Amino acid sequence: MENELTRQDQQRIEEGIRQKYLKAAASPEGLFRYPTGRAGLEALGYAPDMVRDLPEAVAASYCGVGNPFILGPIHEGEAILDIGCGAGVDSIIAARLVGPSGSVTGIDLVPEMLARASENVRLAGLDNVTFEESPAEQLPFPDNRFDMVISNGVFNLVVDKVKALGEVFRVLKPGGRFRLADQVLAGELPKETKARVENWAR
Repeated sequence: MENELTRQDQQRIEEGIRQKYLKAAASPEGLFRYPTGRAGLEALGYAPDMVRDLPEAVAASYCGVGNPFILGPIHEGEAILDIGCGAGVDSIIAARLVGPSGSVTGIDLVPEMLARASENVRLAGLDNVTFEESPAEQLPFPDNRFDMVISNGVFNLVVDKVKALGEVFRVLKPGGRFRLADQVLAGELPKETKARVENWAR
């Protein structure tokens, strides 16, 4: 489908994503068709002790669609990349799992979300998390950098999914793991490109 989209289409999609998540950076409440905040974390089966330990402002900023942590363990000392980290809630949980000897890096397209994520990390009292502004299709990291890549509700928004997946496997170490939670379209895509673009980030 990427060949059907013009650069102008891609820019409109990116702007739509930025506008939606600019609002979500202030509060995700009412912006999504599924539970957000602490209710979302609990509904998706996040570990109760992890949810309980999150400061209220941090938990309230959660707007993920799934739970990448139920797919297998994260080990102390590992290096984790969170693609589309948003307000940083999954990054914070990952940072607690890898401990002080590990590290978590989050990337996102929306500066306001990254600012919220940085504030959330401060509230959580962590110093093993960093954030960078970057698209999923062009990761600013060397090959074989991370033990695990996680992503929650992001790849459905990415325009060039093939390129983004290639970047994931480029930055993973040999034997590294990719934990993806996302939404999948059930039904047919709109036939017209204009309708696809307009509905991309809804």
